[in-house]
Amino acid sequence: MDIRKATEADIPEIMLIIDEARETMRSIGNEKQWPKGSPSEAKIRSDIEADGGYIITDNQPMGYFAFLSGEDPTYAHIYNGQWLNDKSYYVIHRIAGRAGAHGLFAAILSFCSAITDNIRIDTHRDNLIVQHLLEKNGFQRCGIIYVADGTERIAYQRTL
Repeated sequence: MDIRKATEADIPEIMLIIDEARETMRSIGNEKQWPKGSPSEAKIRSDIEADGGYIITDNQPMGYFAFLSGEDPTYAHIYNGQWLNDKSYYVIHRIAGRAGAHGLFAAILSFCSAITDNIRIDTHRDNLIVQHLLEKNGFQRCGIIYVADGTERIAYQRTL
C-alpha cells in the first residue's frame, strides 16, 4: 500500500470511500457515528488545505485519513481521565476505508509513527473495531472528549 497527500481532485473519490465506510459501520451496529453528510466535503477540503489529508492506494484508492499537527480544540478538555503528556502531538482523524479493504490501519500507523512519536486519536463508543485496533497497537484510553457537535468520543494517545 502507498500513502500520498490527497488533492482537491481526489475529493469525489474520498466521499465515495467515506460513504462505503459509513455503510460498513452501519452493518456492524455502529448506527450513530458519521450521520449522512458527515464528514462533509468541506471538512475533507479543510484537511487537504491544512496539508493533512491522505489517500491510501493499492492500485486504486482504498482509504482516506487526516493526519494533522498542532492543538486540536476538541482535545483541550478531557473528562474522566487525562492525556499521557502535554507535549506537542499529531492527531489522526476521519479514517475511512473501502468495504473489504484490509491492512489500512497498519499502513496508517506505520506512516504516522515515522513522523511523530506522540499521537492522539478518538473514536465513537460504538466503534468497537477501532477501539480494538487502537488498544492492540499500544494506544492507551485516556478519557472522554466532546467533538464540535457536542457528541462524546473516547480519547486515546500513544507515545513511543
